Amino acid sequence: MFPSLVLGFLAARIAAVTAAGSSGCIGTISSLNDVSNAVKCTTVNINAFTVPAGQTFALQLLDGTTVNVLGEIQFGNLSWAGPLFEVRGNDITFNGNNQRWDGGGPFYWDGQGTNSGKQKPHPMMEILISGTLSDVYVVNSPAHAFAISNPGPITISGVTVDDSQGNHPNSLSGKSAAAHNTDGFDVSGSNIIIQKSTVINQDDCLAINSGTNITFADNYCQSGHGISIGSISSNSVVSDVEISGNQVVSSAYSFRIKTDATATNSAVQRVTYNANSATNCTSYGVLITQSYPSTMGTPGNGVTISDIKFAPGTTSLTANSGAYMVAVNCGSGTCTGNWDWSGLQASGGKTGSILNNDVITGFGQY
Repeated sequence: MFPSLVLGFLAARIAAVTAAGSSGCIGTISSLNDVSNAVKCTTVNINAFTVPAGQTFALQLLDGTTVNVLGEIQFGNLSWAGPLFEVRGNDITFNGNNQRWDGGGPFYWDGQGTNSGKQKPHPMMEILISGTLSDVYVVNSPAHAFAISNPGPITISGVTVDDSQGNHPNSLSGKSAAAHNTDGFDVSGSNIIIQKSTVINQDDCLAINSGTNITFADNYCQSGHGISIGSISSNSVVSDVEISGNQVVSSAYSFRIKTDATATNSAVQRVTYNANSATNCTSYGVLITQSYPSTMGTPGNGVTISDIKFAPGTTSLTANSGAYMVAVNCGSGTCTGNWDWSGLQASGGKTGSILNNDVITGFGQY
């Protein structure tokens, strides 16, 4: 018995040392063939390479892994569902180092986005980690750029989404912008900070679909649909959101909450807008509507919107002369709580309607 126990002990020790040595190694990825071995290490370096068309660059990382992107990543062009990139793990440090991730958008863009036309892989970047993600530089996303569904707290900093090339028409889009539905950040998660990032696109800069304890701070949004909560569908809750210090430029909307007209059993609550600025708004400065997808249609009554504040800091917006500064379209009795709008300053556009809402205070534009 004694020799067998010794052998068993030695075998266990060898296995433990081997595992520790493996996790402490440095893995290098220069093609998809390298991924399976590289993710056995807690440091992963990604060199420049092209991901073959129709395949996902997927990383399932060990807890505590550090990822360093050291070269440009391109994706082969093929109409398929996607995603193009996916990363999973806990307590991850993801250093993008401002190396470009090129989604090849011009191959897909036809002015129709994900609604119809050519199939576009999306999201381009599916983020399923906790920890930090910084300095990731995305260009030409086929459709949605980032989808965030994190397993734990995450801070995202210094990210760039540059789909500016899609602002121009191409041979498939007629007179419309070639890119469409190019959301910057689609969020369905909690305990998220997105800060000091830039989004130039043709749809929502930020779209929060569900989650709690979300901060969007000191970001720059241009040419899209601004900062949005929603659209909110059934059985969804968004709460405790801080939107502060952001700059929204030349966008259709600046600040928007949209809930589906047919949604039930949902809530948007405790949202604070603090010290933001918006200029050259082309449709609505502030739009809160419960009739989505209609803008100011018949609102639904299945979503409660409560405690929406523009305070304490001043949020200023300037709308074009043909745009509406502020419009609110609540369901019957669905907009409740503290709506302190004393920090909102709106100018330059037309006066919109405020329907079924008698709880807004401190807003002197009407």
